[in-house]
Amino acid sequence: MTSPSVTPRELYDRIRAGSVSVLDVRDRDEFEAWHVDGPDVTAAHAPYMEFVSAQVSGDPADLVPDELDEPIVAVCAVGEASDEAAGALRDAGVDAVNLEGGMEAWADLVVAHDLGDGVVQYERPSSGCLSYLLHDGDEAAVVDPLAAAVDGYAADAADRGLDLRWAVDTHVHADHVSGVRALADETDAERVLPDGATDRGLAYDATLVGDGDALAVGDRELVVRRAPGHTTELVVLEWGEYLLSADCLFLDGVGRPDLEDAGRARELAGRQYDTLHDRLFAYPDDTRVLPGHVEASTERRGPDGGFARALGAVREELDVTDLSREAFVERLTTDLPPRPANYEEIVAANLGERAVDDEALELERGPNNCAVSST
Repeated sequence: MTSPSVTPRELYDRIRAGSVSVLDVRDRDEFEAWHVDGPDVTAAHAPYMEFVSAQVSGDPADLVPDELDEPIVAVCAVGEASDEAAGALRDAGVDAVNLEGGMEAWADLVVAHDLGDGVVQYERPSSGCLSYLLHDGDEAAVVDPLAAAVDGYAADAADRGLDLRWAVDTHVHADHVSGVRALADETDAERVLPDGATDRGLAYDATLVGDGDALAVGDRELVVRRAPGHTTELVVLEWGEYLLSADCLFLDGVGRPDLEDAGRARELAGRQYDTLHDRLFAYPDDTRVLPGHVEASTERRGPDGGFARALGAVREELDVTDLSREAFVERLTTDLPPRPANYEEIVAANLGERAVDDEALELERGPNNCAVSST
């Protein structure tokens, strides 16, 4: 049976356009750990085996939860079980389609937003990860590239006639496999990491940058500023009126302090407070913040449907802004969400301690959980 289907990009466009109903037929623990989400997405669960039984004795339409409105997008891991479920629903008179490739294909989707002024923002809807192509003249840098999207960055640069000079990580990531090495191998871009990555155990060669260093991109500069807190080595980057705030400051939260070393979480939360108040909040209010992640609920205010916001607006909307240092530390170390799945293995891959291969890429599928929401 082959049911009508939508591609991941078509599902993304539907979510952008309005409300979407998603019926996930994976096991409940898989659904609860990670599913298609968004501000106008209603996602519900009904196990695949119940559809199998309903086709023998029962009505598959009875399995659709009351909160879902038609049309319904059926989802599973790879698009096979959900194809059968969508077919059973259609036979029962329900307007249903299948997500082609399932959650694996959804995880691979990366969407580019051209924000202008030499900034292309890449959004991975399944996890909220953001990466950037920054360009001036015929030169470019890619910041926080995903290993799974390396071919896309290289192709976009080639289409624009750009020479990729730099492949930059703002810190040792815990929620996705870095594409710095793969992108450098494919394009001859130079690998760049914060100098503090050596203290984390960096096991491959890279150009190391510290506070105040600058990377030339055409006639412009990408300026490095230390911003410890989320991790000890994290840096943010200045690009004209833009501030690439990495996992220090998001549009509706701040980076969690417990992924590098849970035993030092309170210390790092204090450093996060200092970084925010002494460094980031010292930038002009009209500085445009480009974060390293967004949540499913993050409002889009950037050009071309992307994510960018004036620093003054971000600061006003964060409810941690006016906390004392002590209260801020308490907030950032209490009732944190679950850590990203397989984060220790992902960190090992990003330090160069294990190979970046298909097995490593499987580790990153799921939500990012790198933020402490504060709005």
